[in-house]
Amino acid sequence: MARMEVRAEVTGTVWKIIVPVGARVEAEEAVLIAESMKMEIPVTSERAGTVVELRVGEGEAVEDGQVVAIIET
Repeated sequence: MARMEVRAEVTGTVWKIIVPVGARVEAEEAVLIAESMKMEIPVTSERAGTVVELRVGEGEAVEDGQVVAIIET
């Protein structure tokens, strides 16, 4: 199985984790919600698979391009 990195698309804060480790996600499904400049931005998986690692927690700061989760496809 291949592993895919899910990256934040904005600099901001993790507002909410939507999919926990071990859960299955579909392509384009939100893994978490980032908040930046009072806007909520979903961070989505490019492909379907299982979340095997979350590298951030709610309330943590994230940078644009930072790996926030690993999906096993």
